[in-house]
Amino acid sequence: MTKKITFPALFVTMLIMLLTPATAFAGKEEVQLSTSEIDAEIYIDGKLMGKGSAEVVILSNSCVTVRVEKIGYLTETITFCNKKHDAVPPKTYYVKMAKDDAYDASIQTDIANIDIELKTKLTETDAWKLISMIVTSYFDVIEVTDRETGYLRTSWVVQSFQQNTIRTRMIVKLGDTDPLTYKIKLVSEESKKPGTSVKSDELYREWDRVLRKYSNVIDELQSRLK
Repeated sequence: MTKKITFPALFVTMLIMLLTPATAFAGKEEVQLSTSEIDAEIYIDGKLMGKGSAEVVILSNSCVTVRVEKIGYLTETITFCNKKHDAVPPKTYYVKMAKDDAYDASIQTDIANIDIELKTKLTETDAWKLISMIVTSYFDVIEVTDRETGYLRTSWVVQSFQQNTIRTRMIVKLGDTDPLTYKIKLVSEESKKPGTSVKSDELYREWDRVLRKYSNVIDELQSRLK
């Protein structure tokens, strides 16, 4: 059976379609968002919309996610909703940004995650004893050590922060015997999430920073094994 659409019915249908977007905009809410850091980047639903301050528009029956970021500070995420049974969004919203504890506990460096050649005039036996002594003054657990092949690797040391987990280890391997040369590497990785298991290799990525408590190990090895 074929139903015939009369002109009044068609008119009403078209009117509803035309008015729906307008209705959504008519019921919109606006939030004036500002941050404690004037250069903090403000992302609204994934799009960069301003620095330091921005207007957040929430259409009727919808939600908006705001993310505020700045290097050295914890990322803040806020969701504003404009739905029937939700509280009305505030007219203004102030984001007080907190310092990133992982950032404060570390330094930026160009010597992390790369092999650094270390030449020494010491005998192989003396050099190995000194390397082992220095490394164990920074790392409690040696996972693998073999003086005959000149290889040493510490266990991962993991430290969790509010929004990140950092794991660090040291690797030493013999590069050449004449002249006696070792390759040393300070491995520093982050997961960008708190409480990440040290065994979850797939969640970690190289970090261009090193925790301060390990920042001198390379310099000490270089200066004492000359």
